[in-house]
Amino acid sequence: MTAQTQQMIMGLLMWVVVFGVFYFLLIRPQKKKDKQLKDMRSNLNVGDKVTTIGGIVANVAKVEENVVILELGPNRTKVPFEKWAIGSVESKQTKEEK
Repeated sequence: MTAQTQQMIMGLLMWVVVFGVFYFLLIRPQKKKDKQLKDMRSNLNVGDKVTTIGGIVANVAKVEENVVILELGPNRTKVPFEKWAIGSVESKQTKEEK
């Protein structure tokens, strides 16, 4: 092998290593987090206490395909939210509580 060929191989190998580092440190964890968030939103049930991405804490009153109806405040006002607007589930309604 000539020095120029070895230099090309080392340059290519460096780019493969850089891509591997980016994949395992940035891309893969983000995909895992997105999958967990999607699973959480698809498993919402009536009675779950959720927090929206805007910071509103409410109980789930009804779950539809793309919309969740939330009960807010002491008057239990019902407000529709898109499922993507649910940031986290604070507590799950268990079968014993129903």
